[in-house]
Amino acid sequence: MKDLFLFSSLFDSSHTFSYFFHLGLVAFIAVIIAYKATSSMQFIPRGLQNLGEAFLEGVLSMGRDTLGDEKNARKYLPLVATLGIIIFFSNVIGIIPGFHSPTASLNLTLSLAIIVFVYYHFEGIRTQGVVRYFSHFMGPIKFLAPLMFPIEIVSHFSRVISLSFRLFGNIKGDDLFLMVILALVPYVAPLPAYVLLTFMAFLQAFIFMILTYVYLAGAVKIEEGH
Repeated sequence: MKDLFLFSSLFDSSHTFSYFFHLGLVAFIAVIIAYKATSSMQFIPRGLQNLGEAFLEGVLSMGRDTLGDEKNARKYLPLVATLGIIIFFSNVIGIIPGFHSPTASLNLTLSLAIIVFVYYHFEGIRTQGVVRYFSHFMGPIKFLAPLMFPIEIVSHFSRVISLSFRLFGNIKGDDLFLMVILALVPYVAPLPAYVLLTFMAFLQAFIFMILTYVYLAGAVKIEEGH
């Protein structure tokens, strides 16, 4: 009954309006911040430009560590950085009383997970070729290939569920946690709760970004003999 209530909200008109409104608001905020950060670029960055450059350098460093080279890290930087920005603001906007997190809806988290799933397979096939890419699903031992191939297929599809439900479940839980805190202490700003939820918003965005890089690395950096 609890699961039925959870998924029935996806088809509720008020839920749909709230989701699209807040997602549009997040996109608007992200565009405005990006515009402000790049509208007057300076040699010595300050303010939003400094923050933006620090963020991009952090994402780029994450890509270098995961993919092992600068070229691919820069190639996938736009995708991973965009995912991080959208997810972070979608997470953190729900901390503001009266607002809702778009990532507390499977509509967004599942859509983002499918985008990552389709894209890393596309990159793997484009980089390795169809035969070589799917041959690594069979494992290094030929006689185990009939067993390994279906296991790998299920494993890759489970990534969609893992990415989407991890983010959705954590943010939905954070929203419920905040509702309980505000109900208990409505006239006192629960500062520790806001700090914790802000950290969780950042952490969930970071996890989604690093997993995207990991999946891309697994697709385009197939080891010899695997």
